[in-house]
Amino acid sequence: MSTVHPPEGTAGTDTRDRPARLTVGVVGAGRVGPALAASLQLAGHRPVAVSGVSDASQRRAEKMLPGVPLVPPAEVLQRADLVLLTVPDDALPGLVTGLAETGAVRPGQLLVHTSGRYGVSVLDPALRAGALPLALHPAMTFTGSPVDVQRLAGCSFGVTAPGELRLAAEALVIEMGGEPEWISEESRPLYHAALALGSNHLITLVAQSMELLRTAGVGAPDRMLGPLLGAALDNALRSGDAALTGPVARGDAGTVAAHIAELREHSPQTVAGYVAMARATADRALAHGLLKAELAEDLLGVLADEGTGTGTGSAPGTGTDADDDENGPEGNDR
Repeated sequence: MSTVHPPEGTAGTDTRDRPARLTVGVVGAGRVGPALAASLQLAGHRPVAVSGVSDASQRRAEKMLPGVPLVPPAEVLQRADLVLLTVPDDALPGLVTGLAETGAVRPGQLLVHTSGRYGVSVLDPALRAGALPLALHPAMTFTGSPVDVQRLAGCSFGVTAPGELRLAAEALVIEMGGEPEWISEESRPLYHAALALGSNHLITLVAQSMELLRTAGVGAPDRMLGPLLGAALDNALRSGDAALTGPVARGDAGTVAAHIAELREHSPQTVAGYVAMARATADRALAHGLLKAELAEDLLGVLADEGTGTGTGSAPGTGTDADDDENGPEGNDR
């Protein structure tokens, strides 16, 4: 395993004079759990147990937490004062219920899940068994490699906890080098949807863009997109909707129709996503005065035709008929 050095200024910069304060266990050795446990180790805590089912999970645990034994979930809870539940969202309620029903949860044990979707109510079965519930969701994408520990420096965490545990939750985040951001219980699903919209869907858009550039003959689409996307992201974070540019914001209906025609021919599975994002962009540009109303009518007409399947998929006036294939949007979760 590569040596991971904590970033300057984090709590993990010097642990030589501090005893380990909490024993740490991980249930679910996906990409997130081992990284968080490794970060807590840098802050002076001591990982003592990890569970993982797949071969990939076990290899990841051995790489990120060398020497930490792999044991069943119930044994993780027996050994650890602080337990990270880092399983997929849909698996979390059943895991918590099962651990509580089998008596694995100990009174006074800190039980932390990292789901963005849930607050602390999903931990109610463990709470009734005496556990101390925390929801700490890192707003970061993980690779399953040691670089993840370094990326936690300055990473925002969505924090939800009972009032009496709020300081403890925020302290753990700070020890991992993160920045705590308080999210109310009822706002967790919206918070998570916002992150998925901005992060997960961005990857899909970039991957589609690179595929189309390759089809167009670009030899290094990543090199071409890197500066453009970096500037677009920076502008969006600084200026919001004022940063909108391109044919939709300008109201170039003919250009948008031509785009759709090309996508229908070369990548029909991307048409629905292009149209949906173009509509959303047009709405925002119109609302913020960037798109002139007289130009918006033709543009929205092109997009409306595509949405109902009546669009020609070509620039106005070309007289070219497109096929009738329709491509529904596909959803994706964590």
